[in-house]
Amino acid sequence: MDALSEVLDSLKLKAVVYQKVPFTAPWGISIAQDQYSQFWRLLKGTCYLSIAGEEMIKMEVGDFVLVPHGAAHRILGHPQNASVPSAQFVKSLQAGKPMFQGTDEETLLIGGHFEFTSPIQHPFVQSLPNVININSHQDEIRLWLQQAAAFMNDELSTRKAASDLILGRLAEIVFILIVRAYMEQAGVAQGFLRAFKDPRISASLNTMHAAPEKDWTLEQLATHVGMSRSLYSKEFKRLLGETPLGYLTNWRILKAKQLLLENKENICEVAEKVGYQSEAAFNRLFKTKVGETPAVYRRRVVA
Repeated sequence: MDALSEVLDSLKLKAVVYQKVPFTAPWGISIAQDQYSQFWRLLKGTCYLSIAGEEMIKMEVGDFVLVPHGAAHRILGHPQNASVPSAQFVKSLQAGKPMFQGTDEETLLIGGHFEFTSPIQHPFVQSLPNVININSHQDEIRLWLQQAAAFMNDELSTRKAASDLILGRLAEIVFILIVRAYMEQAGVAQGFLRAFKDPRISASLNTMHAAPEKDWTLEQLATHVGMSRSLYSKEFKRLLGETPLGYLTNWRILKAKQLLLENKENICEVAEKVGYQSEAAFNRLFKTKVGETPAVYRRRVVA
């Protein structure tokens, strides 16, 4: 499994897709800041998305917008429109009195949210921007996005058995495809995703993630990707903000957290799986990084 797949798997992504609702002008909804990553796809009509500090996005039919960190934002039929809180909109919908149901131009949106259910955090999450806009111009990734979105639209329209499960799985695929598409765009200057655009640093990450238990040295990691030790260290830190061995240590701790929560191995076995032959040394490092011993962490989080 490549490094990005490992990271995404460790985050335990969970998705919810909202009911598909038509709007007619004038309309606007404001979404408050929360812990979820929201996504929107325009199916019909005109739509604008506004986030404080960011340039307003005019969505075209087929476009996706992802708000990775759950920033407060507004979705509008026109940039000058007023907006109502999303809670008020949902309440009226549940009461059978949907808002914005006039006779003017109709807009149709698919929306939903993602959450990372794992308590484990990774730099990947922090490397995502406040908003990602993926337009509908056809290339391989966008074509896959359109196909996944078409399946979502069909499930929302028919609501057959197990639709909620299918919609959730499709939305998880959409999240990964959006990240892929974003990685292909220009302007990803640094961070975890930028590192994946560098073939040698990406190969190094894959190496670490594939065998975190190996006693890697800086020289071995550099040689493995055909770089000098000094250049490798410089480029790795420039892109990821930490040294290669520092990243490896942090990834080992993240993997240890995952193993402690998901498996029943004893502490010694977990330590060996992430590259530590001494349980005492592993306990000391884990406490330094996490603030508590592996045993205390397991009891606290699993309880």
